[in-house]
Amino acid sequence: MLKFFNRLFNVFRPAPRGYSADNTNEPAYVTRSKVLVINYDPMMDSGVKLSKHLNWHNIADLIEGFVSDILEVSNGLARYEIVERIDVNEFPAKTDGFRYTSQTYLDVLNRVATPHIPQEVNYNAILNQFNILQRIANNEIDEVWIFAFPHAGFYESTMGGPDAFWCNAQPLANTSASKQRFVVMGFSYERFIGEMHESFGHRAESIMEKTFSKLPGDKNLWNRFTRYDKIAPGKAACGNIHFAPNSQSDYDWGNKIPVKSECFDWLLNFPNFKGDIRIVDSSLWGGGEIRAHHKWWFNHFPRVAGRQNGISNNWWQYVINPQKVIV
Repeated sequence: MLKFFNRLFNVFRPAPRGYSADNTNEPAYVTRSKVLVINYDPMMDSGVKLSKHLNWHNIADLIEGFVSDILEVSNGLARYEIVERIDVNEFPAKTDGFRYTSQTYLDVLNRVATPHIPQEVNYNAILNQFNILQRIANNEIDEVWIFAFPHAGFYESTMGGPDAFWCNAQPLANTSASKQRFVVMGFSYERFIGEMHESFGHRAESIMEKTFSKLPGDKNLWNRFTRYDKIAPGKAACGNIHFAPNSQSDYDWGNKIPVKSECFDWLLNFPNFKGDIRIVDSSLWGGGEIRAHHKWWFNHFPRVAGRQNGISNNWWQYVINPQKVIV
C-alpha cells in the first residue's frame, strides 16, 4: 500500500529552505521525516519477549498501519521513512536509575505492587546511549519513535533541540547539540493504531497552536479549526483530538446528537470558505471508533497551495517538521 501511495503522489517536490513570504501560488510541498525506532521489549523470565508474553501487538504492524494512515490523510504530503529500528532487551531506566525486572514489572501489572515513583524515564540517558543529538545534527534522522509498555515512563510526545517548545510535555533539557528541533514520540505496543494517532494528535495540537500563537482574532485559523459545539454553539468546525464537533466530554466520539459544523468547508474549500454549514453527527467519523475519528480529523487539516499571514496553507509541514515553526 505504501508503494501505491508513493507512486500516486510522486508529483510533489521538497520545499526550498527559508520560504516564508505570502504567496497564493506556493505549492503544497511534501515533508519527509527520517525516523529512528527504538523498541524496548525485554526478555521475560518465561523466555519470551514482553510483547509476546502478554500477547500485545507487533510493532511492525503498528508502524505499517500508522505510516500508511498518515500518508493517506495528508494526501501524500507527510511521508515517514523508518531508517533504523533498534530492539532493546531491557527495561529503560527511570530518572532515579531504577529499572523494572521481569518479576517486579509483572507485579505492577497484576496489582501486587504499585508503579515505581518517579515514573518518568531518563530521556537524557537514551539520547546519549543512541547518540541521538549527533544523528539529528548530521541529518541522519529527523525524529525518534520509542515503543514500550505501560508504566515505562514515556510521554506521548516531547520536543528537543534549540528553541524547543511544549509538545504535549515540557521540552527536553540540554539538547541544543542537535542543531534543530526534533520530536520523540512515545508509543505503546499494548495499544493499537488508533492510540498512536491519539498521541500524534496531541503533538499536532501543540505544534499548530504554537504555529498560530502570534496571530490574533480571526487570523488564528487554528482556533477556528478546533471549535466544537459545546464551547461555540452553532459555530463548530472540526473540533480537536478529544472532542468531535458534537462531543460533550473527552473521548465522546460516538455522540449521535446532530450539530451544525463547517467541517466540510475546511475539507472542500479552504482557504476560500464558502459558508458550507451542514448538520453532522458521529456517523461521519466512525460512530465512536478511535482510529476512524482521528483519521477523519487529520483528513481535514489544510493541505493546499498558498500561504497567508506568513503561514503555509499546508499545515502538515509544521506537524511533521517543527523546525518550520517560527518562535
